[in-house]
Amino acid sequence: MREFLMACLATAFAFLVGCSPKMTPPAESTTNQPVVKKTAGPCGTFSESMDQETALNAHVIYRDFLRQEEYKQAYPYWRTALRLAPAADGKRNSHFADGIRFYEHFLANTDDPSQKELYVDSIFLMYDRIAECFGEVGYVSGRKAFDLYYKYKERGTPDEIYELFTKSMDADGEEAQFFILNPFTDLLVRRFFDDKIDISEAQKYETLIRNRLQVGLESGENEEQWQIINDYIPKRLEAFEGVKGFYDCEYYTSKYMPLFESDTANCEIIEQVYGRLRWGGCDTSTAEIHLLADAGRRHCVKETAPTESALAYQALREGKYEEAVTRFEEAATNTDDSDKRANYLLLMSKVYYRDLKNFPLARKYALEAAESRPNWGEPFLLIGRLYASSGPLCGPGRGWDSQIVVWPAIDKWNYAKRIDPSVAEEANEWINTYAQYMPSREDVFQRNLNDGDSFRVGCWIQENTTIRAARN
Repeated sequence: MREFLMACLATAFAFLVGCSPKMTPPAESTTNQPVVKKTAGPCGTFSESMDQETALNAHVIYRDFLRQEEYKQAYPYWRTALRLAPAADGKRNSHFADGIRFYEHFLANTDDPSQKELYVDSIFLMYDRIAECFGEVGYVSGRKAFDLYYKYKERGTPDEIYELFTKSMDADGEEAQFFILNPFTDLLVRRFFDDKIDISEAQKYETLIRNRLQVGLESGENEEQWQIINDYIPKRLEAFEGVKGFYDCEYYTSKYMPLFESDTANCEIIEQVYGRLRWGGCDTSTAEIHLLADAGRRHCVKETAPTESALAYQALREGKYEEAVTRFEEAATNTDDSDKRANYLLLMSKVYYRDLKNFPLARKYALEAAESRPNWGEPFLLIGRLYASSGPLCGPGRGWDSQIVVWPAIDKWNYAKRIDPSVAEEANEWINTYAQYMPSREDVFQRNLNDGDSFRVGCWIQENTTIRAARN
């Protein structure tokens, strides 16, 4: 009977401690030594806990349940572990990180808007606790930005998300979290072209991103993940090539001279590389420019350009792309020959696509070229390539948003060969190349969509298309 009474008293004491922390009964002293009361505090560890044994047991039990994805059973034990030892062993943020996992699970399994809001608030509270207790400013800022960018867009403005990404990158530098690189790169490019940041800021973070990517690739760790990042970042950062002065001569030389060296007698490549280096500010006295000029004299037959476009072609050869499109537009305006006009407009489209990286303007002039010469497939082949190349513009990585651009691209190639049989062979080559990059059947099914359904592709494309799954 005495043991029963003692157990009841112990239970009552635990209840009072857990529910009414201000009501602390006097401790019984069995020695003459003073009793030092432990207080865990907001960042307390197991060793600092007022009840270390209970904290450790709760930790072990909830972690076991969590490994089995038994969230309901794990949750109360996690709450106990968090209350008694928020910072666990003081070396790992597991209690806070697991809290995020709990709340993300609960969020995914409720339709109640108020509950959703509460769970998201709790997730961000856990991030704040990590920063408070472990000082991981770069990690926490990066996770917040990542979640706001992908999951909770309505909770953060682009300005706020961008600021969190830059805070993370500034804090961690060449050790920045790998998961921020793709979304931060996308947002950086968008912010610059929306005139939200100046060129010096864009150049600063472009350099930091490339340096972090290089460190990751050379580390030999997480090779598959780094390859996915490497597939995206250089392509997305190519948008800055359309900005005069963003990249220097060294950048264009290191990137484009290998293209020339792979085919030194190809006139199209010679002219392209020469133009890129000149656009990048390479002086005519450099060895690379001399080499390209000499190759051009040997392998490129100069054709006499029509008078109205001679200056445009000259500007194009010298890498003066902005001047070239202006002069081609003047030539298109001043000619009465509809075929010539169409050719000039298509050349403008190609410069905007290939050199100035302005896809909307490239499409605009391709459509004008098609209007000037009816039943001409070339402009639609180019628009298809524009769309197919838009994966990095429309979605970081290899996911859904990057894949669905293939649908309208194939639409354009099919249309090109339908109106102009002379381009059918090339159109089919593009279709066969890109069809494998369409979303999988599983991806389509997971979104409650079906083959043959109508679908609107957003991003800059903004066209209706038809859903098609990749054939395995």
